[in-house]
Amino acid sequence: MVRSYLRLALFALGLLLGVQVPGFIDGYAKRVEAHRVESEHSLSGFRDTAKRFFDGDLPRLVAHYRGSSDPVMQSDARSVGLLVERSALLERESLAMQGPWYRQVWHLATGADEQLLQETHAAYRYQVLLAPEAIAWGIACALFLAWVVESIVLLLALPFRRRERRVVSERQQPRMR
Repeated sequence: MVRSYLRLALFALGLLLGVQVPGFIDGYAKRVEAHRVESEHSLSGFRDTAKRFFDGDLPRLVAHYRGSSDPVMQSDARSVGLLVERSALLERESLAMQGPWYRQVWHLATGADEQLLQETHAAYRYQVLLAPEAIAWGIACALFLAWVVESIVLLLALPFRRRERRVVSERQQPRMR
């Protein structure tokens, strides 16, 4: 009976963990979008300058600043260069989070920006969503976790079961004297 309750508890744990996945994905996507909008706002003046003098090419504007003999312009080149790099990163992240759910999950697991992941995790509040995708994630994670733990327990118990069978079969064999 205790074993059955442990299985149920493990299943419930997997269910509760699984329903967090869609909320975390949504939180990450919203964080990326907020940073992207802020980044675009920060670059808007530089974009206007690049449009007027460099056909909208921000890297050429940065190169022009770097090539200047004025130390203030060179300092601004570093600052604008960082803004351009950050904007490009956020644009890539935004595009990755607009794909189908399985690509979003894969991106979060393998290629997401570490800083954005940490920010999302720090701000994330656990919640139980009753959306269909959250329910599906919950059931899938619960079944997977239950299957993995049950398989590990069975594999660990396998050597003991063989020994137990051998002892039982030896007891059942008639003894010859």
